[in-house]
Amino acid sequence: MRLGTGIGWRPEIAEDIARLPGIDWVEVVAENICPDHVPDALRRLRERGTTVVPHGVSLGLGGAQRPAPDRLRALAERAEALGSPLVTEHIAFVRAGGPLTATPAIEAGHLLPVPRTRDALDVLCENVRIAQDALPVPLAVENIAALFSWPGEEMTEGQFLAELVERTGVRLLIDVANLHTNHVNRGEDPAKALDELPTSAIAYVHVAGGVEKDGVWHDSHAHPVTQPVLDVLAELCARTAPPGVLLERDEDFPAAGELAAELDAIRAVTAAGTAEAAPAGARAPAGAPAVPGAPVPHTVRERLALAQTALLSALVAGTPVPEGFDRRRLRVQSTALTAKRASVVAKVAPELPEILGSGYRPAFARYADCRPMTGGYRRDALSFAEHLLVDGRPDDPAARRRLTLWWRERSGPAPLAAHPAAQLARRFRLALSGR
Repeated sequence: MRLGTGIGWRPEIAEDIARLPGIDWVEVVAENICPDHVPDALRRLRERGTTVVPHGVSLGLGGAQRPAPDRLRALAERAEALGSPLVTEHIAFVRAGGPLTATPAIEAGHLLPVPRTRDALDVLCENVRIAQDALPVPLAVENIAALFSWPGEEMTEGQFLAELVERTGVRLLIDVANLHTNHVNRGEDPAKALDELPTSAIAYVHVAGGVEKDGVWHDSHAHPVTQPVLDVLAELCARTAPPGVLLERDEDFPAAGELAAELDAIRAVTAAGTAEAAPAGARAPAGAPAVPGAPVPHTVRERLALAQTALLSALVAGTPVPEGFDRRRLRVQSTALTAKRASVVAKVAPELPEILGSGYRPAFARYADCRPMTGGYRRDALSFAEHLLVDGRPDDPAARRRLTLWWRERSGPAPLAAHPAAQLARRFRLALSGR
């Protein structure tokens, strides 16, 4: 299936996307869409024939646990509501702990790399098969960017992906920006990874911007696409003609003209690709029948669960770094996870940075230290407010009254409604409380 040139749909640039020339398709973050209330701007795109693909971020196919049935149902509902030809997710783990380790469940709030080991591959293959059986359309999985490597890995990224495709028949979403990120951060050669990939299994390609700080490449999706990333795209296009290429941008959105220029640069690279035949080892047909596999032994899932829980605990709960990991890299990752967590909480609860002002981020960093997220970002926002109030903060009495009122309105059995009248009443009460 040919998709063409696309862009990640975000509400902040919805009007720009509607006016950009040559947009064949868009990708939406699945968890940000309600099947019963598709945004008008996205609905209008669909009505004029633009393909929409839901892109999941919370399934955790690389985790030790089997995929949660409710998350799979939600992803399937979005595919059906949007009339999508496929859905995509990530080769990553996003949570750990729980029954397999007899420890509290904790969340990363981010996509973390799985170890390229036989145990991890066995679990991933079974999880992918479970997802494929539950979804109404084909599944494609994405390689992720990482700041660190697991010790004792047994395969390269290309070998890991090739065997995953061979055993499950899953399609691939190849992110060339992530290949560049892993080149800078982990010393991995993008050309070697592309040589080992089953290129005919590629469903589409992601291109995104990032930035290098202190020798670490951050896959920010908030900066322009750099030439090294376009070079990796050119390497891929020299091996195969990708069915679709999509520009991702999640923050610090530029003017429409800059987005159009980036899309033109992507089109120029894909048009110039020689699309030569893929190497003999990379000719697995897309959507090939999966190789049946025996159920993964419980002990294998337990081993992976223990390893992932130890790592995630070190990143978000202050426990010791497991043996063999680069401590400096994990410190960078831990800091990045806290910063992202603070940013997302600020988006889902914008009143908190309004109430706390410049003290919001320092206060959140102190709260997050050794307090992992356990129930999603909305629960995290409430827990942060509770933590502040128990400690008698903020120091300013008016701000503390406002925070108390905010917490009470959202922590009871009937949280504040989103209706404009309820919002107006809330503003009135805040004003009375000393806003």
